[in-house]
Amino acid sequence: MVKYKYENKIKVPFTAEEQAEYDDRQKAWADDSANRKLINIKEIRLEKLNETDYLANSDMVMTDEMKAYRQGMRDIPQNNSTEEQYDLILARDENRNLTHEIWSKP
Repeated sequence: MVKYKYENKIKVPFTAEEQAEYDDRQKAWADDSANRKLINIKEIRLEKLNETDYLANSDMVMTDEMKAYRQGMRDIPQNNSTEEQYDLILARDENRNLTHEIWSKP
């Protein structure tokens, strides 16, 4: 598909070199999809861990279930390494709530 640019308010088709550069950028973006999803997962994971950090204070007693939940959060990258797994972890319902069981607090 030919792409266009504007020069002096005139629509001009990309040169072959510009088209190749554009295609390379699009491919690089698509090829980095899994990395962007993993970054998103890590951001959500950090948020979930921060929500329970107060339980790790020395004056609190953390339940075994909460310890397992927090360890599960930390283990997400090691236990999930494919883009298909990332898609499942990032799945949301119609209200935009995360639906994967890994996000459910005990």
